Amino acid sequence: MAFREVGMERDFAGLLAICRRGGVEVRSDSRLVRPGDIFVAVPGATEDGARYMAAAVRAGAGAVVCRLEDAAGLVDFAGGCRVVCHGDPREALWRLAAARWRTDALSLTILGVTGTNGKTTCAYLLEHLYTKAGFGVGVMGTVSYRWPGYSEPAPLTTPDPLRVHSMLAQMAEAGVDVVVMEISSHAMAQQRVGGVPFAGALFSNLTQDHLDYHENMEEYFQAKAKLFLEMPRVDKAMAVNADDAHGRRLLELCPAALSFGLRKRTGESRHLRGEMLHADTRGCGMRMRLEGRQWELRSPLVGAFNASNLLAVQALALEMGLEPAQLSALESFSGVCGRLERIDNPQGLDVFVDYAHTPDALVNVLKSLRQAGFSRIITVFGCGGDRDRGKRPLMGAAVARYSDVAVLTSDNPRFEDPESILQDVLPGLKDAREVLVEVDRRAATERALAMLRKGDALLIAGKGHENYQIIQGVKSHYSDQEVVREILRCT
Repeated sequence: MAFREVGMERDFAGLLAICRRGGVEVRSDSRLVRPGDIFVAVPGATEDGARYMAAAVRAGAGAVVCRLEDAAGLVDFAGGCRVVCHGDPREALWRLAAARWRTDALSLTILGVTGTNGKTTCAYLLEHLYTKAGFGVGVMGTVSYRWPGYSEPAPLTTPDPLRVHSMLAQMAEAGVDVVVMEISSHAMAQQRVGGVPFAGALFSNLTQDHLDYHENMEEYFQAKAKLFLEMPRVDKAMAVNADDAHGRRLLELCPAALSFGLRKRTGESRHLRGEMLHADTRGCGMRMRLEGRQWELRSPLVGAFNASNLLAVQALALEMGLEPAQLSALESFSGVCGRLERIDNPQGLDVFVDYAHTPDALVNVLKSLRQAGFSRIITVFGCGGDRDRGKRPLMGAAVARYSDVAVLTSDNPRFEDPESILQDVLPGLKDAREVLVEVDRRAATERALAMLRKGDALLIAGKGHENYQIIQGVKSHYSDQEVVREILRCT
């Protein structure tokens, strides 16, 4: 804790004790404050909670936690409200949330999954595996927050600390045994999962993304690495992708982690090696080896990147105590909404919807489709507005390299001019075999479907499970899956 005076530490310890006794709520939104609540003035990217301390006091807050420099203006009108200073309000928030919900006493096994690509698929695979093994499973991730008897769409991959800790308590109350959490780099940087006692952590990969938030790739890596290096439970199980350069660096920092990969790795006594037996339009087969043990797995998931996801989940599961025989349950997992999701249709065409929205993700999914043996690959894609502009030509280059036809269109332009986004992408498509530019996403999909023949593959990339478009700040319903089914008149 970063206190300026010993007395402040004592005051905050008193608030923690009050929270652990129960009967008081912790808030970071002044609009939710009720008499007696504790309000934490958290500084944000666009808003500073210190601006709303007076509103919290007027609403009857029993205590306000803020930085020392923000407290001076509050003292004069705080009245009976207790003002407690803390050097890091973000830390204060998760500590109070953990105390309020007694997270350290919950009977939960919590697994964290992080990486640029593959988080959602790995989370679903873990959910499937542990459910088949007879455990009650809860998930917090990009698509939804869910556990037996409850589900809601997820506005954020990893929610704020108050929601994280309260949902963990709800899961425990509902009889959940294992919780799988997708952990974003934003969440680590903003301490959203502070105080969560992770029993296991999985690293899938790290490629360029979110550089509109992180200053550079080093800062991005350091945010991801915190899950392994700084979170509680120093004895937690760890599985790290040795095929990824950043994964190899993380392995040097975490020598106790189990490495995994599809490439041969020498000099490693604890390395889960996966060998591809086949990869085609209908799935993949793998042989695994670890410390003298050997087993095989066949999956309907298409592509080498999905083989890597399957390997990652097996590595963490083994570290958590499951046996190779239990891993065969993964063979019955058919896929995730928006993750190389096959859209069945009466014409028998191979149409896939995928969330790939980074250069590396596009390379992975397109390479997998190419290696599967399709005659031609047609790719519909775009780049999001108000996000990292540097990756736009790189995404175009990825599509150009592995596609026979590139169909460039819009993907959540937000407040940017859609045409200007397309202009940023076009330099990356200079070597493409064939390029179509259609700013309207539905019209682009129609044009792509009109070109598609049996034996070809159509990839519609970028949105995945998302069911909206954001244009000039207006969020409208739009689903790639629904549009394909409407055009092909699927029943």
